[in-house]
Amino acid sequence: MVTEKQHIDQILIPILEQVSDPEIPVLSIMDMGVVRSAVIQNNVVKVQITPTYSGCPAMDVIGDDIKVALKKAGYHSEIELILAPAWTTDWITPRGRKALEEYGIAAPLSPEADKEALLGNKKIVACPQCGSTNTRLVSQFGSTACKAQFQCEDCQEPFDYFKCLK
Repeated sequence: MVTEKQHIDQILIPILEQVSDPEIPVLSIMDMGVVRSAVIQNNVVKVQITPTYSGCPAMDVIGDDIKVALKKAGYHSEIELILAPAWTTDWITPRGRKALEEYGIAAPLSPEADKEALLGNKKIVACPQCGSTNTRLVSQFGSTACKAQFQCEDCQEPFDYFKCLK
């Protein structure tokens, strides 16, 4: 017998793993940790999502993409935006962190290390191209507000660093 939890894991999770983060297409919304829950109630899939930061412009796109993916799989859906508790970079999966690095974005550090790196006090953000920690902060803001722009002093490549959010 298949329990509802198993049904969700076997059916909904693989569908949601196919929905990419619109700002970082190598990450699924599952890897980003924005999906809080997905349940089937009265033949409707109810998905709760949390933005990576308040006012994130990608959330409307993510909601629409979830609806499209579920519709293709034969489901009606409802999307609910959940703001509390706030999303944290701790919710990025290990697979997501690896995908960030492979894509050329340095994964978030711990809050203490993040503060030191963003204040320019320590060179601890590793370059995703060559692995060197001989890097420098170029700008507090990178391609999006949740990223900072760094440059590697060894390979000279610029790169985004995904800020630690707690």
